[in-house]
Amino acid sequence: MKIFASILCLLAFATPSLASDARFIASLGKLDPKTRLEQICDYEAMKRIGDGANGFHPDRAKSNVVSAPQHLGDTLVAKGAAFRSGGKWIQVAFTCKASPDRTRVLSFSSKVGAPIPQEKWPAYGLWK
Repeated sequence: MKIFASILCLLAFATPSLASDARFIASLGKLDPKTRLEQICDYEAMKRIGDGANGFHPDRAKSNVVSAPQHLGDTLVAKGAAFRSGGKWIQVAFTCKASPDRTRVLSFSSKVGAPIPQEKWPAYGLWK
């Protein structure tokens, strides 16, 4: 009985996240392939950076901030990306390989850079 209760408790806490992931993945099908690749990789960047022991809690990521990303088939190389955490934008570079339908990330690597000064935000299309 305790195991059953533990599983129910775990599902209760996990369900909102799983539901939002499912809604996000379903919405990807409505996008063109290029945009779909950028969105799934931006989403993966937020998850991976947020899961790290670096103290960041991203709520937004963009692969095209400082420079446009390179689309190499199902791989996105974003050297001029950024994410927002704690009201600040931080540079990040990442390489993200997705499945052919661009709904799953197969591999991801990133390197977090320096914070972007707030006075540069308007030029990069960033916001608070």
